[in-house]
Amino acid sequence: MSKVTVIGAGAVGATCADDIARKGIAKEVVLLDIKEGFAEGKALDLFQTSSLLGFNTLITGSTNDYSKTANSDVVVVTSGVPRKPGMTREELIGINAGIVKNVVENTLKYSPNAILIIVSNPMDTMTYLAYQAAGIPKNKIIGMGGILDSARFKCYLTLALNCAPTDLHATVIGGHGDTTMIPLIRFAKLSGIPVTKFLDQATCDKIVADTMVGGATLTKLLGTSAWYAPGAAVSLLVESILLDQKKVLPNSVLLDGEYGQKDICLGVPVVIGKNGWEKIIDLELNEEEMNKFKASADAVRSMNEVLKTLV
Repeated sequence: MSKVTVIGAGAVGATCADDIARKGIAKEVVLLDIKEGFAEGKALDLFQTSSLLGFNTLITGSTNDYSKTANSDVVVVTSGVPRKPGMTREELIGINAGIVKNVVENTLKYSPNAILIIVSNPMDTMTYLAYQAAGIPKNKIIGMGGILDSARFKCYLTLALNCAPTDLHATVIGGHGDTTMIPLIRFAKLSGIPVTKFLDQATCDKIVADTMVGGATLTKLLGTSAWYAPGAAVSLLVESILLDQKKVLPNSVLLDGEYGQKDICLGVPVVIGKNGWEKIIDLELNEEEMNKFKASADAVRSMNEVLKTLV
């Protein structure tokens, strides 16, 4: 079975490790953090639930010793400063860019064949930075944002429709940001039926608007970034990789002409399997949706330009 490393033992990283262990999809999960004893403590606490919850995954922790992460199949990067109330993802770039670059370089020294999942914000820019720093095939660099945004989209649709969440299919593409994400209401379906058959325009517009500020809403309520849904979203992605499930999931990947964009990481539906992201799915967007995607790309590209002055 496989080995998964989670860099950053905070709320998102620990929740992700917990979800992966409970699913029994990896033989070992390693938590790594720079705070002395923190990852070891989180790992020990989590592993002590194994006999209670019925899983056999070994969970270990390490304080900044990357040798403990050697030969990982998947490495999840959650490192960085979490978003505070009133802080945009864009404002995080100066702080988190150096952290992510250092993490990627140290990780690949010990796991050169690993698939990297980037969670750190601003996620699309950090994914692009990871691609530049890693020097590995583009299909092995995946930014996890669209899965989380889509889960939030489905949450608001569920509340409006009073339906089972598992009966919904809904996708968010574009940048992982309050003004850059694009919840595709036209494609959202309940058991194969367009949700627009059940909801009026005003309700649809509110669902889209609530989805776009989904992260900020939680940050305001909690005083920090969310962790349960982000951790579960990462776990779903890791599961599709380790079990080669070929799930179609929205993730930030390097585009090379797809959706009219090049040299940028943005959220699009991709097939996820043992090789990372294996294929980009063309949704055939209409003119309005394509214009929104271009605007999203322009906004993310402007953030990427800041990288040149930082790293």
